Amino acid sequence: MKQPIKTFSILIAFLLSGFFVAQGQEAPTDFLSSAFHKNRREALRAKMPDNSVAVFFANPVRNRANDVDFIYHQDPDLYYLTGYREPHAVLLIFKQQQTNQSGEAYDEIFFVQERNPLQEMWNGRRLGNEGVKDKLQISAYNGKEFAKFDIDFSTFDKVMFYDFQNDVRDNPNDPADLFSLITQFKTKAGYHTNTANLGTEPQKNNLDVRTLNTLMSELRGIKTPEELDLIRKAVFISTVGQVEVMKAMRPGLSETEIQGIHEFVFKKYGSEYEGYPSIVGAGNNGCILHYIENHKPEVESKEMILMDLGAEYHGYTADVTRTIPIDGEFSPEEKAIYDLVYKAQEEAIQMSKPGVTFGQLSATARSIINKGLAELGIIASESEQHLYYPHGLSHHIGLDVHDKGTYGPLEENMVITVEPGIYIPEGSKCDKKWWGIAVRIEDDILITKDGFELLSSFAPRTTEEIEKLMKEPSPLDQFTLPELKGNK
Repeated sequence: MKQPIKTFSILIAFLLSGFFVAQGQEAPTDFLSSAFHKNRREALRAKMPDNSVAVFFANPVRNRANDVDFIYHQDPDLYYLTGYREPHAVLLIFKQQQTNQSGEAYDEIFFVQERNPLQEMWNGRRLGNEGVKDKLQISAYNGKEFAKFDIDFSTFDKVMFYDFQNDVRDNPNDPADLFSLITQFKTKAGYHTNTANLGTEPQKNNLDVRTLNTLMSELRGIKTPEELDLIRKAVFISTVGQVEVMKAMRPGLSETEIQGIHEFVFKKYGSEYEGYPSIVGAGNNGCILHYIENHKPEVESKEMILMDLGAEYHGYTADVTRTIPIDGEFSPEEKAIYDLVYKAQEEAIQMSKPGVTFGQLSATARSIINKGLAELGIIASESEQHLYYPHGLSHHIGLDVHDKGTYGPLEENMVITVEPGIYIPEGSKCDKKWWGIAVRIEDDILITKDGFELLSSFAPRTTEEIEKLMKEPSPLDQFTLPELKGNK
């Protein structure tokens, strides 16, 4: 029995030597730089009111089932300000410089999860406080130091943070997990603590759960050149997925296979994740706006398929939708609806420039769609209330697919979607020839100094361009033959 114990002791020594974490650290070199994140913290500090502190917590770890968690995704605001991608952390940013008990001045401080070689062996490398200082260039301490951190929040005019609405689980064996950090903050800040529910209300007048969202929306809505580089990559990867699926599309494929082709392309070109659950709906399934089951076993030649997918690249996500005929040719009814959506989208895109409002874009697109539906006899008049176009036209994209940003006039370096759609589910009060037709065309555009740039132009948008591309051979032709699936 002694030999395993000895072996285990050797393993511990091996891990503690740092050898394990020093190996295999090759990674992409185009992540946002520490200088970018520092600049963003400085930009936030400039917007903060006098004598205030902003407090940001990491996202909680989400449990999928039993002892399996979902892939961790950092809180976008914390990532934006630090570049840190690990859980169990809290960041404090001060408007004015503070002084600690040793007389040292600081205007920000970051508490992060500490190094643990055994945990890193199982669950991946950690930066620890020294790694954060070295790589992210932020003054950092291990999370367990937060409990002892000497700060009197009552001396600030504003203590800004996001209210606690998340399901945060407590690990009683970890005094520096997110649950503990939140509880410690509440105690320090005079926030009424209810350990059964972390979403209680602030008790002191200086606790502010609203202003921070406004400040971060103003910052994140305007993209920097570094962010635009990553967004361009995410969008381009997403359009390559659409192009390859157009070439590979054939009756008999399943919605899941089609989703898989998109996501294979994402991985092929370096996307780590999808920015949101992929939507691949054939026929009447396309009428469900957020259809994510994607489990229809065989798509049919008479149907169209709506594909709304976005690659996430280094945290930044695209949001691109194309709707195509499964047999490669639009029927007269499909073409009529598609061209109407395209007309509405194109008009809205062409008028996009600084000073134009989201409301103006939306009103233009909706007016065109309502007029077109009336002309086709699908609604009785342009003023009829209907649910064939039930959603908005535009939103910001970035670190979130529905990104933070202001929704007043457009400004230079905003990146937004333009996504009109028409959805006519089976059983609708119109001629049956329209039933089951669902069309959404969604593109990502950059607002420039005096206009726009269509970032997602690589994926065809017109019916003629789509039909032409769908006639091209696909490198997946042999792989996707129905007879290889045992479907025929």
